[in-house]
Amino acid sequence: MPFKTNSGRRHRIPKQRYKVTNWSDYDAALRQRGSLTVWFTEEAISAWQAEPRTTPGGQPLYSALAITTALTLRAVFRLALRQTEGLIGSITQLLGLDLAVPDHSTLSRRAETLVVPEPAPKGGGMPVHLLVDSTGLKLCGPGEWLVEKHGTGTRRGWRKLHLGTDADTWRIVASVLTNHDADDGSQVGPLLDQVEGPVASFTADGAFDRDDVYAAVAQRHPAADVIVPPRSSGVPSEAAETAPTQRDRHLRTIAERGRMGWQRASGYNHRALIEADISRWKRVIGDALRSRTDGRQATEAAIATNVLNRMLDLGRPEWTRLA
Repeated sequence: MPFKTNSGRRHRIPKQRYKVTNWSDYDAALRQRGSLTVWFTEEAISAWQAEPRTTPGGQPLYSALAITTALTLRAVFRLALRQTEGLIGSITQLLGLDLAVPDHSTLSRRAETLVVPEPAPKGGGMPVHLLVDSTGLKLCGPGEWLVEKHGTGTRRGWRKLHLGTDADTWRIVASVLTNHDADDGSQVGPLLDQVEGPVASFTADGAFDRDDVYAAVAQRHPAADVIVPPRSSGVPSEAAETAPTQRDRHLRTIAERGRMGWQRASGYNHRALIEADISRWKRVIGDALRSRTDGRQATEAAIATNVLNRMLDLGRPEWTRLA
């Protein structure tokens, strides 16, 4: 990649400087992210008890909203299930609410089949400029300590999280949790299926330079631009002269302007936003999954996605470049 080529001279290049123009509003939004009143609303209180069941079987005591609220607090404050139970009990006591508190066993059992609402679009029906990337999330088990203490290989398992972000709103609009051996390109279809409305462009790194990725985007959104850097060994297709594909046009632009020129011309540099989302996930939510089963891990990832989107809805920075 170009940044690796210029790494030996990067110390000579002055770092870009930016100024946040809405600092007072953004500062207030950052403080609100730690406020309990953001997460425990009047709607959650009124819908805490489950509706009467009309089919045979046991009657649930807590609604899906109650379980989602508890698991949301767990994700925000990085708590275990028992500590989550204690936090919910403290909140209801301080507010003077006569609400039953779900115990940790109920939270664990309901998380297996909980249906978490998908991220709601905020773009007003405008086409989405989708940015896609993936990262690894650790699972419980022996890890770094085993390597440090005994010098043996780690046995810690991990899962792969695939994210799709709207470049205009910065919101996570699609997420898929897979095993660690799932390749990135195979999840393009499931990610696109979660996006409501048209997709104007699909941007990803060089790992997505595959025919099936272009085909998956073209099948669902024929007018979408696929902005993926071709491999350094990439060659044009046989029909490049008569009917050039999007990849052929990328190769032609790279040959004329170089990789850096292609990045500026194609808008590939916006992919930094998805890397920022992954960094925000690791700093706010953490780099590991606390749940043990596949269903609970999927619920945990879906709730974390909603948490980050709700934090972003409180306020985001606006800036101008100084140098």
